[in-house]
Amino acid sequence: MQELYGKQHRALQQDFDTVKLADAVNDNIVCTEIGEEHRGFIESREMFFLTTIDHRGYPTCSYKGGNPGFLKIIDSKTLAFPSFDGNGMFLSMGNISINNQVGMLLINFDIPHRIRIHGNASIHRDEESLKMFQGAEIVVFVDIVEMFVNCARYIHRYKRVASAKHVPQDNVPVALPHWKRIEGLQEALPARDKQIADILGGTITPEQYAEMLSKGET
Repeated sequence: MQELYGKQHRALQQDFDTVKLADAVNDNIVCTEIGEEHRGFIESREMFFLTTIDHRGYPTCSYKGGNPGFLKIIDSKTLAFPSFDGNGMFLSMGNISINNQVGMLLINFDIPHRIRIHGNASIHRDEESLKMFQGAEIVVFVDIVEMFVNCARYIHRYKRVASAKHVPQDNVPVALPHWKRIEGLQEALPARDKQIADILGGTITPEQYAEMLSKGET
């Protein structure tokens, strides 16, 4: 495992007199593989945040959601998760294709808890990989470099209300996204999405979609 702290971290640790504390934290909580104490939390996640780095060197942070268990433990050093239908930008997946370094934040808002993961990722579109997840367009495998439980004291507590209706389910038609009804997007939609506006009742304006979003309709 590479040294977690660089000169920039050490400088601030010295300024705030936390060098010994930072070393103790590193020695006691940072690990390179999934332990039994992590497994239940990881396997029960239905969302996490993913950080990737683009061709300009800018990081981007993406929300990834699915059914509980959509973040799979392949072995003690490997995770896998699906990329579902989105807005067609493929920012995270494209970034991984040229820079495999990723960060993952797994978090529970009901009972404050979180795990941070750094790893090297790869994207896969082969049939065997896609079979792992209902509705996946791409499957991402992450080789863990380091991971650690992060302090939960500033996590605000929220109560989960319901699952997103757009998450692919076995033997259940996927809910169609209303944003693909927006008038200015119709000519740009891929062929497979051309009928969505008609199915959902016609095109809408950006203002109408904004109103739908304000009511939690997506």
